[in-house]
This record gives sequence, structure tokens and C-alpha cells, in this order.
Amino acid sequence: MITVFGSINLDMVIRVADFPRPGETIPTKGFAMSAGGKGANQALAVRRAGGQIRMVGLTGADSHADLALALLKEAGVDLTCTGVCDESTGLAFIQVEDSGENTIAIVKGANGEVSAETAERMLADLSAGDILLLQQEIPLTAMERAIEIASRTGAKSVLNTAPFQTDYISLVDRVDVVISNETEFDALMPGSKPRPERAKQFAQERKRLLIVTLGADGAMVVEPGCEAVIVPSPKLETVVDTTGAGDTFCGYFCKMLADGVDPVAATRKAVAAASLACCKNGAQPSIPLASDLD
Repeated sequence: MITVFGSINLDMVIRVADFPRPGETIPTKGFAMSAGGKGANQALAVRRAGGQIRMVGLTGADSHADLALALLKEAGVDLTCTGVCDESTGLAFIQVEDSGENTIAIVKGANGEVSAETAERMLADLSAGDILLLQQEIPLTAMERAIEIASRTGAKSVLNTAPFQTDYISLVDRVDVVISNETEFDALMPGSKPRPERAKQFAQERKRLLIVTLGADGAMVVEPGCEAVIVPSPKLETVVDTTGAGDTFCGYFCKMLADGVDPVAATRKAVAAASLACCKNGAQPSIPLASDLD
């Protein structure tokens, strides 16, 4: 079983020709609402990859929650450990420009209420062979407790270091697998050496599997004591929206890992899935099915 412990949002997506400059007002090219939140996105990616997945997180008791959970319910994600609190459901305000790049502002809402007690109560049944997938859109204390539970129960913990927060850096020394994009990794391991050399040093010093996603260039896999392996990305004719690509990668990677696939082969599958996710609008609507990859 794979468990995602993380955020659930409703995304408010605005399409623009170019991002507005400070003080500038511009017309939009369209607006849509869709389910999001890095935790929920990754849970849906695991499910669409064909995995058994449980989502642990919080929403508000409002209409936004119904929309935020709709695709998870439809896909058959286990929501028995998804709770409700007095805060509003988390919101993300996303601008997507014509190149497919995006900017995102988050209202934490219920995600900010996820606590160490939530982790203790909802993750107590983790066991050896399980995978716990985490991101950084819920409070640090909750993340720390979740990692402690995974460690004592023998579950494998996978940390996606997004969105990057300096207060969370210590978590990379406590998990089994670290997944970062190139910007996040450069913040984790700054220096003048080429990125593959720094990645090799990071994995060796921490004795952890490291995956660095490289956008259009694919991803880099570094196992402790090994050289970095670059997995290239398929070339896309058109990039529509990159919003859900990273979460798609994480979900597919963990599903492959749960199946016992080696890290390089798992990354190859995850890169293909993330590439397909760039071809559609929206975080969750863009996540492909395993059959789409085949």
C-alpha cells in the first residue's frame, strides 16, 4: 500500500499571454477550477498508474471540498483517512502563460491544520513494505511525526521537497528517498561543481536515493556510491501546462517503486508520465492513465 500524507486544494487557474508585471493589469485568456494540492495530485497519479493508494489529509466543511475530492473519489482513491476541520479547504491561485510555465499562490486553509496528532492517529497502521509519500505543503511538525512513524514501522519514506522551504531542509536526512527538482536541489546542495557531482556527493553522504527532475531534460537518478544516471525526456511538440508534471512524476515513481522496479526504470516511466501531463491543462485532469503511456 502507498499512503500519501499531504495537502488537498482546489485550484483556481487563470490563463494569460504573459505574466503581469508589478502594478500591471492584464486581460486573461480563460479561467477554470480544478482539484489540486500536491498531496492529492500525487495520490491521483499513483491511482492512475494502477497503484493502491490512501490519501491522508484535511479539507474544510465547504463546497470547495467536494470539488477538491471529486477526481480522487472517481478514481477509487481510499479517502477513509481524509478528515474535515473548521478551516476552509485549501486554495491555489495559478497563472499559466502561453509557454506553459506557471506561478502559484497558496492559501493553506485546512492543510495548515494537519498536525503531529493527525499523523499519529491516521498513520498508525503503516507497516514494513508500505511506502509513505510526503510533500511540503503541510506543517513541519506533522511531517516530522509522519517520518518517525514510517521509520519505526519499517515503511519506506519518500520526500518530494516541493514547495521548497528552508525550515524543512533537515527532513532530507530522515527519509529513504528524496525527489527534488533542479532548483530545489541547488538550494539543498549549493556549490560550483556540476550538478551530477553534487548529486553524487549528496546521495553518498546521506546514504539515500536521490532523484532530481530536470524539466524538459528528464531526470537524474543517483544511488549511494554510484554515478548519476540521466533519464532523458521525450520531446514534446507543444507544452500546454506544466502545473501537474512534478506531482505526476512522484506518483508514478512511487507506484513503480512499490512494484519492485529498480530506480532507473521507475524514473523512466515517471518521466514519460510527467511529459504527457504537460500536454493538457490542469493539475489533476492532466495526469495520464497507465494505458496512455502504453
